[in-house]
Amino acid sequence: MILPDFLAQDPDGFVRVAGHRIGLHHLVHFYNEGYSPEMLADQFPTLPLPIIHKVIAFYLENRAEVDAHCAPFHDDVLRQVQSAPGTDLAELRRRFEALRSAEAS
Repeated sequence: MILPDFLAQDPDGFVRVAGHRIGLHHLVHFYNEGYSPEMLADQFPTLPLPIIHKVIAFYLENRAEVDAHCAPFHDDVLRQVQSAPGTDLAELRRRFEALRSAEAS
């Protein structure tokens, strides 16, 4: 994948916005979640809106390559989320009822 001047790749292959630590995969993830360019600017306030527009345009023009590049990052995040300990809804309801009962006493 040939990167434009507003994106940079480090020796480990991490593609980020030039001059920032924000990865291409971060912007792609939120964009695919439905974030508008303005919402991305709110999420990443150090990025100028024109750069966000350029990144989105680059993504849309190179979607297959960018998606292939971002897939390992996405898979890693999913793996981490799935392995994180969590509390299920039934347990949260039980705790809420216990708290409500304690406050009523």
